[in-house]
Amino acid sequence: MVSSVLCRCVASPPPDAAAAASSSASSPASVDPCGGAVCGGPDHRLRLWSLFQTLDVNRDGGLCVNDLAVGLRRLGLHRTEGELQEETAGLCWLPIRCTGAWKLQKIVQAGDKDLDGQLDFEEFVHYLQDHEKKLRLVFKSLDKKNDGRIDAQEIMQSLRDLGVKISEQQAEKILKSMDKNGTMTIDWNEWRDYHLLHPVENIPEIILYWKHSTVHASRSNNMCIVGGFTQMIREGGAKSLWRGNGINVLKIAPESAIKFMAYEQIKRLVGSDQETLRIHERLVAGSLAGAIAQSSIYPMEVLKTRMALRKTGQYSGMLDCARKILAREGMSAFYKGYVPNMLGIIPYAGIDLAVYETLKNAWLQRYAVNSADPGVFVLLACGTMSSTCGQLASYPLALVRTRMQAQASIEGAPEVTMSSLFKQILRTEGAFGLYRGLAPNFMKVIPAVSISYVVYENLKITLGVQSR
Repeated sequence: MVSSVLCRCVASPPPDAAAAASSSASSPASVDPCGGAVCGGPDHRLRLWSLFQTLDVNRDGGLCVNDLAVGLRRLGLHRTEGELQEETAGLCWLPIRCTGAWKLQKIVQAGDKDLDGQLDFEEFVHYLQDHEKKLRLVFKSLDKKNDGRIDAQEIMQSLRDLGVKISEQQAEKILKSMDKNGTMTIDWNEWRDYHLLHPVENIPEIILYWKHSTVHASRSNNMCIVGGFTQMIREGGAKSLWRGNGINVLKIAPESAIKFMAYEQIKRLVGSDQETLRIHERLVAGSLAGAIAQSSIYPMEVLKTRMALRKTGQYSGMLDCARKILAREGMSAFYKGYVPNMLGIIPYAGIDLAVYETLKNAWLQRYAVNSADPGVFVLLACGTMSSTCGQLASYPLALVRTRMQAQASIEGAPEVTMSSLFKQILRTEGAFGLYRGLAPNFMKVIPAVSISYVVYENLKITLGVQSR
């Protein structure tokens, strides 16, 4: 661990460190409130030089991202992506174990004053000095009892302040990741050694890892709908429940118009000579109509997800969100998750439209006598049934699409592929994880789709459109 390296004697310290060490014999070392030598003291620089030598694997006098990756792996503080998936499955809140290459890049960028792509010893010292001061402030903020230690209750309280409730067992898992002496508390030295070479530097960033597994439900942590509402309201107030709704309203109008228009046109192209289309013909027409509509508005779908997942104050509006995505991630970001979305929309739209019209026509043939209008309640019932069938068939792909869009919103996060995300969900959450959030999705989609079908049928009558 870092502490063992920092305490090692060094055969050839840098000249300034050696001079500082010799002068320290006649002057007492200052001590910080947490009990350690003040950053920048002679003993401290000697220990940092030892750590710098350990991390400088190619011995060129500078630390690049590769040096940090190899050096930290030797110290047991860095894992490859494959190792992370195996070791942190279900424990995604543990911070230092998730030091991916993108986070190491953040360390280099934060300390690289001369912009040469690596840290020399002075830059390394300055980065750690600044970082340690920030860590000390965070430690004191979490140490609510002011006894120099953080226990499970204080971790639970810190998360509770953010609107997240975890069990004492979950808090103890967090403690064990940092506790080296088995006391089930974290003192300043354990806290510093654990976080020293990790780029997070404030309470929200550090606790973000802790609350990840509690905010995002997993096999061992099921968030109920009420809990989700409560978390959103605490984080951003009642208006946070409508995040992304503006772009959603702007998106749904052209999407629905294109889908229903394409559906009617494609039915005329694929239809046989029979007066009424067969169900497989409606299925083909619905699938193609859904694919055309989604392809037309997909960038707005990405914007809707980003706006819904944003933190309070992150974007000033839709245009600001679009501008920042384009500047930071490029045009390709607006098509993140497009493949699973297309694979999902084909069965969803096909089943939805085909089942709806088949049920409606079946009702008309059996019960309609003098009118071709089945009535609002029948249309709502047909829409509910068709939407339910479509959702059950396509929801896993919609879930993967949304998670890919959400993953892209995390700055510097590694890209995930559709297949790797499927495997990760199955491994960590089981098959049930592919249907995570299905209940609230039904609560939203069923009334929305059903109402849209009522409007669709009434507009067809108004415009004189004849369906087959």
